[in-house]
Parts: sequence; structure tokens; C-alpha cells
Amino acid sequence: MKRLALILLAAIAVLAAAGWLAIPFAVKALKGQVVHALGAESEVGEIVVGWSTVELRRIRIRAPKDWPAEDTLRAGRIVIEPDLRGLLSARVRIKRITVEDGYLSIRRTRDGHLLVLPSLLGKPAESNTRPRPISIGTVELKPSVIEFYDASIRKTPHKLRLERINATLDGLELPSLKGRTRLKLEGVVKGVQQDGSLLTEGWIELASKDSEIDTRLRGVDLIALQPYLIKAAETGVKRGELDLDLKSAVHGNRLRAPGELKLSHLELSSAGGGFMGIPRQAVLSALKNHQDQITIQFTLEGDINDPRFSLNESIGKRLGTSLAQSLGIDIEGLSRGIGNAAQGIGGAIKKLLK
Repeated sequence: MKRLALILLAAIAVLAAAGWLAIPFAVKALKGQVVHALGAESEVGEIVVGWSTVELRRIRIRAPKDWPAEDTLRAGRIVIEPDLRGLLSARVRIKRITVEDGYLSIRRTRDGHLLVLPSLLGKPAESNTRPRPISIGTVELKPSVIEFYDASIRKTPHKLRLERINATLDGLELPSLKGRTRLKLEGVVKGVQQDGSLLTEGWIELASKDSEIDTRLRGVDLIALQPYLIKAAETGVKRGELDLDLKSAVHGNRLRAPGELKLSHLELSSAGGGFMGIPRQAVLSALKNHQDQITIQFTLEGDINDPRFSLNESIGKRLGTSLAQSLGIDIEGLSRGIGNAAQGIGGAIKKLLK
């Protein structure tokens, strides 16, 4: 947060202090400060200063050697629009930050740790001085891409790709993170046979970790999620799609998230002995009896500060039990759940909540 605050303050200083004759020198100094704040792995192609905005163009942060992608971050353009009337106040105010043509790669390690921008967020800030408070009205992400590499489910990381992402964050306070920040994100979940859609909206108070967030997935390709759904000895997926509605709320570190999962048009390969911990024949019979669709109702609950609470395990147990019940299977004899089915999403949510 200190690094981000330094970048924003440097950009605002150009607008506040540089006259037109001094702008070339100020821009050169600003570019050096931005690259320094982003780290040695970063590149900034150009900085353009207008009457009321500062534009950073062709931004890139190269990935470390062990990263599965070439870059951790790219952006065609970042536009910072400060509130010029508040430049002399104790609190800096920014009307809007717009990121266009962005790219972000996220890595999940073998032991489940989520890594984002390691060269920027994984290093301590160089200065111990407290930065000036910054209030940001809106952060807007225009059509961009996120690639998620998950090494927790296989040795070669499994890649999930989200495209055409449009997102907004309203009401962000740095560095305190106090107050409710509203968020909305929508995009496309890339698949092998078809593309699905993602919509997430709600609010989160980053300082206290309280939140209320609704997530909706529609028509997501089950083949793209196959490593989460089945184990090596189980039946493979030839085709199918997934819908999900999840209402997640955290208050006082207590999570409650009722949801509904639908599996439709599922076609299994003939090899293997089961699907999501359920005998293959039972799944096929259920699809026939339920007109090619299985609906699972579930609720996730737990104390996110309790070291014994695992969101991944909770998802696996609840979905496994609910799926068995919906298929009429004796859950007393169910020896394994479907914990791997939600490890990618569950791990990301757990990281954000903690």
C-alpha cells in the first residue's frame, strides 16, 4: 500500500507543482519514481501529463524465473484523474483510476499459497514514513485478462483464463483500508468446448474483513474445471457445463455462504470408477432421472480466524454430502468428498479473507 501511495502521490505532484515549461523535466523525474516504486522488473513506456490527468502507457512487470507466465502484470494504459481542488489538503483525493487493456497472472503454489505480483507485494516498503492518506473514488478495469495457474492440483500448473473482464471498485481508502469498498466484476471464463460467464458484486471492508458478495457462474465448461472435479482414478468428463449461485457474507470473522450448484449436459468417459467421489453409475442414473441436470444446495459456514477452519475442506464436505443426498446415496458410506473441486476458487477466497 505504501508503494501504491508513493506512485499516486508522485503523479499528483506533477500536476500540482510543474508549470508547462517544467513538464518535460517533471515527467522524466516522475517516470524514474514510478519505475523505482514498481521495482527493477518493471517497464513504463511513456508518461503523458495533461491539464487534469496523468497517463502511464505500456506498463509491464516481468515475472520471476519460476513463474508460469512471462509477465505478472501488463497494462496498455493507466489514467490517474486527481481532484485538483484537494491537492493542498491533508488528504489526497483521486476521482478515478482507469486501467485499460490489462493483464494479471496469479499463481497458486503446491501447498496452496496464493501469489500475486511477488516483485511488488512480496517485498517490504523501503520507507518507514507514514504516507499521506489517499481517498480514491473509483478504480475501473476495462477489458482485461486474468490467468490463474494452480500448482496445488497437479505438478504442471493448471491454467484457468478469464477474459473481457470489466470491474469497478468504489470508495477505497489508502493505506488504512477502512470503510466499505463496493465492487463489481464481470467477464468470460474460457473453456475447451464453450465459454462461460462470471459476475461478482457486493462490498468488502478490507480492514475488518467483513463482506457481502454475490457470485454467479453460468455455462462454465466442465472440461476446463476437470482437474478440480475428479481424481486420477475417476471417470473423465467428455462434456458438460456448470452454473453456480453463491451468497457469501462475513461478519465478525464468521463466514456464512449459502449456494446452489447445477451440473448440466454431463457426459462421462467410459474409463474410471467414479465422478466427484460418487460411483459413476449412480451419477449416470441421476442424470437420466433428473432430465440431464443435477442441482446441489449447500451452505458454507465457519470462523475464518480459526486455524482449524479450512474453506477448501468445508466446500468439499458440504458439496460432497449435498451431492450424495441429491442422488439418494447413503452418505454414511461415502468415503471421500470433492475437496479438489473447489480448491482454486476456495483458495483465492480464503487468501482474500485472511
